Amino acid sequence: MIRKLPRWVWFGGGVLALMAGTINAVGYLSFDHQAVTHMTGTTTLVGIALAGHAWHQLLHFGAVLVAFFLGASFSGLLIRDSALELGHRYGLALLIEALLLFVAVPLIHQHHDLGLWLAAAACGLQNAMVSTYSGAVVRTTHVSGIVTDLGILFGQRLRGKSVDRRRSVLYLVLFGGFLLGGIAGALAFPFWRERTLLAPAAIAVLVAAGYMAYLARRRRA
Repeated sequence: MIRKLPRWVWFGGGVLALMAGTINAVGYLSFDHQAVTHMTGTTTLVGIALAGHAWHQLLHFGAVLVAFFLGASFSGLLIRDSALELGHRYGLALLIEALLLFVAVPLIHQHHDLGLWLAAAACGLQNAMVSTYSGAVVRTTHVSGIVTDLGILFGQRLRGKSVDRRRSVLYLVLFGGFLLGGIAGALAFPFWRERTLLAPAAIAVLVAAGYMAYLARRRRA
């Protein structure tokens, strides 16, 4: 049971989910209509490409999958722990995510698959940054697990069993952030096109700077 959620966990989780929702909207709406924040559908497409001997599609979808994996791997190398705690290198990870998104923009503009692969790597890095908090599985780039956990908690509540309200609210914040990010991305894309990715990239820089300042203040205190 989550006994207490610091404000930075609420804020950080919601903002990261919003960023991911925006990035995924751009992936869907750009030239290749490719999801980049979650790998379930992409893995299915890899299987379809293999079954149909569609080697070009296999290369593309496989590269998206590998890019997400490499982003997560780099996060594991950088942060070295699955539990969310102050003091880890989250600020640096966010800056690297921002850099990947900035570089992805001109590549997507040129209809280059590498742009989508870099966006997928950025999402893999972000998703691996925050794995657990106080026993709750925290994912910020996709909502399948969140909806599943909310469904479990709702079913337990229907049985009359007490549920962890803080965990429920945390999952709702993550779900709502991702949904709002998708809405924002869809509204911005007709005007900004792939430059919409500059918004989550800028947010990542701001959150990294704010996090580092917050951490420095806590250490001085």
